[in-house]
Parts: sequence; C-alpha cells; structure tokens
Amino acid sequence: MSKLSFNEQILQGIPNELPHIKPHDAAISHAPKRKDILSAAEKKLALRNALRYFHPKHHETLAPEFYEELNTYGRIYMHRLRPEYEMFARPIEEYPAKCQQAAAIMLMIQNNLDPAVAQHPHELITYGGNGAVFQNWAQYLLTMQYLSCITEEQTLHMYSGHPMGLFPSSKEAPRVVVTNGIMIPNYSKQDDWEKFNALGVTQYGQMTAGSYMYIGPQGIVHGTAITVLNAGRKISKAGEGLAGKLFVTSGLGGMSGAQPKAGNIAGCVTVAAEINPKAAHKRFDQGWVDEIINDIDVLVDRIKKAKSNKEVVSIAYVGNIVEVWEKLDEEKILVDLGSDQTSLHNPWAGGYYPMGLSLEESNTLMANDPEKFKTEVYRSLERQATAINKHTARGTYFFDYGNAFLLEASRAGADVMANDGINFKYPSYVQDIMGPMCFDFGFGPFRWVCTSGKDADLDFTDHVAKDVLEEILKHAPQEIQSQLNDNIQWIKQAKSNKLVVGSKARILYANAEGRMKIAQAFNQAVREEKIGPIVLGRDHHDVSGTDSPYRETSNIYDGSRFTADMAIHNVIGDSFRGATWVSIHNGGGVGWGEVINGGFGMLLDGSEDADRKLKNMLHFDVNNGIARRAWARNDIAVSAIKREMELTKDLLVTLPNPVSDSILDRL
Repeated sequence: MSKLSFNEQILQGIPNELPHIKPHDAAISHAPKRKDILSAAEKKLALRNALRYFHPKHHETLAPEFYEELNTYGRIYMHRLRPEYEMFARPIEEYPAKCQQAAAIMLMIQNNLDPAVAQHPHELITYGGNGAVFQNWAQYLLTMQYLSCITEEQTLHMYSGHPMGLFPSSKEAPRVVVTNGIMIPNYSKQDDWEKFNALGVTQYGQMTAGSYMYIGPQGIVHGTAITVLNAGRKISKAGEGLAGKLFVTSGLGGMSGAQPKAGNIAGCVTVAAEINPKAAHKRFDQGWVDEIINDIDVLVDRIKKAKSNKEVVSIAYVGNIVEVWEKLDEEKILVDLGSDQTSLHNPWAGGYYPMGLSLEESNTLMANDPEKFKTEVYRSLERQATAINKHTARGTYFFDYGNAFLLEASRAGADVMANDGINFKYPSYVQDIMGPMCFDFGFGPFRWVCTSGKDADLDFTDHVAKDVLEEILKHAPQEIQSQLNDNIQWIKQAKSNKLVVGSKARILYANAEGRMKIAQAFNQAVREEKIGPIVLGRDHHDVSGTDSPYRETSNIYDGSRFTADMAIHNVIGDSFRGATWVSIHNGGGVGWGEVINGGFGMLLDGSEDADRKLKNMLHFDVNNGIARRAWARNDIAVSAIKREMELTKDLLVTLPNPVSDSILDRL
C-alpha cells in the first residue's frame, strides 16, 4: 500500500484496507486496565458494536483482535487504526476542509491528542485518567473525514465520541454539537460508566477533553495561581505574601500538573506528590516543576531548606501523598496551605492510588479484584484525612480543589464532616475563594488559540488583551479592580512563565465586558491580517457552564445547587447565539453523575458575522450564570447583574426580594 499524505489520510477516513497492527509503545503513558465488568453476552455486544464501523470483509480479522483488546485493556481502542502521522495542532491552513470553522475544530481535536498534551494519548485520554476525546480510533478517523467535507450548511452531531453524521442546518447553526455521557439519571453510577463505556456506547468527556478545548495544564494554572494567591491572602497575618510558606498537594497529571507552576507564580514552596514517575518526569521535562525527589527523607530536608531561605521552588515527590502528609506531621513541619488534585472523580480506575501499593500493584488489583482495590482506596483516604486533620489542628489552611476528595473521603468514613453532619469541615475552593471573588462578579477562564501556530500571533494577542484590560480598569468599579489588576499582571508575565504546551494558546480571567472587548480587538486584527484566525473558548469550570454542587455551584445556598438548568440553558443559548461548536457533558472534575457541564468554541475569522456573534454569545455565556447566582441571593451577583442591566437595554433579569428572618422564626 502506497504511503498517503496527511491530507489524503484525513480524507479517506476509515481505510478500505486495514493498516498493520501497531506495537505497544512502552515509552508512552497508558491508561490502566479497566474493570472486567461485562458478561459473556455483553462482550459479544461490545464486539458487535465495534465491528459495525467496518466492512464485513474485515470482521473475521478484527473480531479476535478486538476481543483480545477488550480482555487485555477492558476497552476496545482499535489500536491498529491509530494514525502513523504525527499528532499535533497544525497551522489551520494545513487541514483539508471546505470551511475554516471545520479546520479549526480539526486543529483543536489534534491538540487534545498530542502526546505532549494528552495523558494517555494512545487510549485517546486527554486528562483526568478517563477524560476521552473519542472511545476508539475509528471514531477519530471518521470524525476527521466528516470535518474535511462539512459545509457551512451542515452540522456534525457527536454522540459521546461517535460521529452520528452530517445533518443539514444553516450558516447560523453550530458546525458541531457534542454530547458526552448523557445518561438517563438512574444510570449514572460509576459502574454504569464502566459498563456502557466498555460496550462502546458512551464516554466520559471530562470538561475540555471531549469538547476539544483543552490547552494543556496552562488551562488550569491561571485559576490555580489565583486560588493559591487568594488562599495566601486569607492566611496572611500582617499583609505578608507567600514567601517561605509551604503548599502541599498531589497530582502531576493533565490538570494537576499545573500546580507546581501556579505555586511558583504565587511565590511559595510547592510540594506535589505523584505516584507515576512518567507523569512527574513529563512535567519536569516541560519545565512545569523545578525538582524531582524520590526519597521522603531527602524531601523533608529540602523543604526545611526552602522554607528557611524563603525560596520560590516547586518539588515533585515521586511517591504517595499520604506518606508526605504523615511524614511532615511526624517532623512537625508547618504546612501553610494544603489541597489535593488526585482524580477522585475516577477513584476505581486510576484516579487515586492507595498508600501501601505501588503503581503496578494498584493497576493489577483494580483490574483483577476491584472490590479489594476499593477497600484499599477507602483505607488510604481515611489515613490521608486523618493526617490532614492533624495539620489543620496546627494551623494549616486546607481546601478541597473540587476533585471530589472530601466527597470520597466522607464515603470512606473519614473524619471530614462538619458538626451539622451535612457539610464538610473544609471549604471547597469555590465556596471560599473562586465563587465570591470571581464567579459572582462574572470573572472566569476565558481562553484563545492562535490557529496560525505562530509565536508572534500569541505575543500580539497577549499585548492586545493587556491593553484592553488596562483600558477597562480606568473606569471599573472598585470591587472588580483587584481582579483586573491580577489578570493584567498575569498576561504581562505569561510569555516569561513559559505556559504553552501544544497549541499556541492563552488563558486569563475576564468578565463579559473584558471577553467581548478582547474578542472584538482580536477579530479586527484578523480582518486587518495582522494575525491569523483565533479560536475562542473557555474552561467549563466557569460562571455559567457548570452545575456542580461540590464545586462550581457550591456557593449556591438556595437549595438549587443540585439542579442543572443553568448548564443546559447555557449550551442551548450559546448554540443559537453564534458558537462554532457547543458541548454538554455528564461528569467532569468531580465525577460521573455528580456534575453537568458544557462549553463552546468560536472561530474569529475577521468577518462582520463574527463581530455580531461574539457580542451576542459571550454576553449571554457569562450573564446567564450571574443571573442564576443573583437569584440564589448571592449579594455580589445581585450587584453585578444590576450593573449589567443598566449597561444592556435588552437585558431584564428577575431579582430576588429579601425575606426577614424574624418572619420565618415566628412560624
């Protein structure tokens, strides 16, 4: 078979003749074997589901191969179909496409699967242990083929990684609509994901994995830096900063890998434990962590030295986080700030590795004896919580980073509940920091990607964003000036902090005014051919995009934090206001069945259409969430939405009336 060019491989989709079998690459980080959960009859169904992508002439060859994958890995990834071309975000003009919007989406998909970006690239996992772009490589090939031929009068509908097909629509409609893991509510337990994902009928898209909006750990480093900075302000006794203060956490994966860089930006000593040596060395090689230590006693000595010298340094400890918490308690070393970013939304399939077991032992146990593995996880969580409690008794400020640590620890029977038996004794970072200081004001993670792939374009957009925020600051209300100043400093330092991994992308926190004005300036620059087209997006972890009672909406106190109307309205509202693609997911961050989250992508191509769409969509995308938070009686959100109604004549939002406690107390 003659070697095809990149464009020819994209255009052919699933090849008529099967490519050769790909060898297992031990140098790549691979997903752990998943639970063997299917019955014999269900395994036949999984194989039938996988084989339907192929002409019957190939079934005799592929059936035993896919059966072996299912038994070996717990999933059918179709490794034979993994492309031989290099996987990375190419300049937009290099993609074969009939419309530029589709080429932009192809670029974003390939970035999510770039081995420099993705956690388990050969299993199509971008981050979080199970955050998938696709379930298998046939879906990838077919999706890229559809995108190469889609027109501006069609929409591609994606069902949990499966491209259902191109349907007639209109130029005003999104080019792609994505759903991930949307289940009938009674079928959203962890084992339901295991079963239906193994059957090949759904997937866990995390947040920005299955929505093609991941930009590497930079995507979370800004929010983490803001969180650590503001946590430092909460523990500051006399206005001092974080110099010489110790931040202890865990995880150096796709999202948690941002923590060391964020700690450096915030100016503290950061220790992040990571059980997987490959993950730790990947972050070290990328410059996201300064040092790697494998011995706990060496770590203790290094911490003492760093604290004494007030160093700004990040240290990866290759080992278990429980060991770190217990050893630092034994040594009576003050931990000033503590958190955790293990993937506890996915505790039974590689998201959390228990104390006392090696990485390899855990991977074997979770596949061969899942009940015993669950017992070990719960035992480890209980030990971890006990050690953390000893530190907080001596003054550590510990916060849950929305990864379901406290939720799973409570299920393990650990001492993490408040006296009321309802709430946790430690706050979520959204409750204490991000909710009242960012989301209620409308500030959240706005991001963009320079589709040219040029550093010069990214530098230009950094400068534009800085100028826009500085201009807004001149007339901004006092209550949002600190947010603006933090983000102006962030964007000034962004290039020197070497944040880019994968596509030429940037993130900052902005409100609706900031997002719209930055986007308008970008689109004007594209029109004037100063830069190439820009993809706009955001993390789903934002003002409006996510309903998550233990994270994004944890500072909603009217009882509605367990509802998901906001996220659903957001994705529907964005879809007819101008988004290039939209997505809505079950699961993400805190786990399958625990959250509904959505997002968008928008291509700025320099057109007047893009000018109109960005104003319409970005305004709603933010203010939908402020309105919901205001209705929940969050005072800051009430003030923010009132101000927005004064500025926007067609905006009219229902506001809550105050209710006197004395009236209710007399009943």
